[in-house]
Amino acid sequence: MTTDPVLVGAVAYDPKVVTIWDIIRGYFEDNGCPMDYVFYSNYELQVRALLEGSIDVAWNSPLAWLQIEKLAAKHGRKAEAIAMRDTDRDLTSVVLVRGDSKAKALADLDGKRVGVGAGDSPQATLIPLLSFAEAGAKPEVVKHDVLVGKHGDHVGGEKLAVEALLRGEVEAATIIDGNRLAFANAGVITPNATRVIHQTPRYDHCNMTVLDGAPKELVARFRELLLGMSYDDPEVRPLLDMEGLKRWVPGRTEGYALLDRAITRFGTIDAWIAAR
Repeated sequence: MTTDPVLVGAVAYDPKVVTIWDIIRGYFEDNGCPMDYVFYSNYELQVRALLEGSIDVAWNSPLAWLQIEKLAAKHGRKAEAIAMRDTDRDLTSVVLVRGDSKAKALADLDGKRVGVGAGDSPQATLIPLLSFAEAGAKPEVVKHDVLVGKHGDHVGGEKLAVEALLRGEVEAATIIDGNRLAFANAGVITPNATRVIHQTPRYDHCNMTVLDGAPKELVARFRELLLGMSYDDPEVRPLLDMEGLKRWVPGRTEGYALLDRAITRFGTIDAWIAAR
């Protein structure tokens, strides 16, 4: 008797995800857990697929997590975050200005042009703009809408925002703090070219999401194997490196409170939820 595989949804934000998920599938099959994946071009399609039961597990962005959590509640169901990467916890975003800028606080950017990432990026747009709003500052927001629907799962919009800052086209740029080092290492930001005037509170990023009604035994085995991946295993290490983690950890949801506050304030997904 053939056991149906656990179906995992993922958003194809980069060609490398095919390689990543082929390795993941092989790992699960080698460990007696049939698994396959389905790619989506955007998170909204993936969230709908999870609700409709087309997939068992969704590899969700933080915004997609809130979308499915709220959509599930609307339909009398419950979502659960079963796992996340160790690097998905306790992240921050920063507001950068040029090294010679006179701005020292968010209030100094009131009415000024501020470059952000894609409009649906939690880390480069929604959470930083919440900081401005709660500080009473109203900047002129310049969005860099690269790959909208992928919720900022790429550096495109953030890189464009930083480049606009360095050219003097905006007075500040908002990015996830980890990209500050990445852009410096890549030569996009040179020493002393920028400085940080604000760092957001901590928040969490992606998680593996399931809904009530998912095949319990398969999902439990899937989660067990995820959490059991070891960086010391030479066959698993390349996968973990490509996904940017050292280990998988249990999912938690308290780290999405900041983003929830942002989308509530801005009404980011209200119409989308209401239509479904």
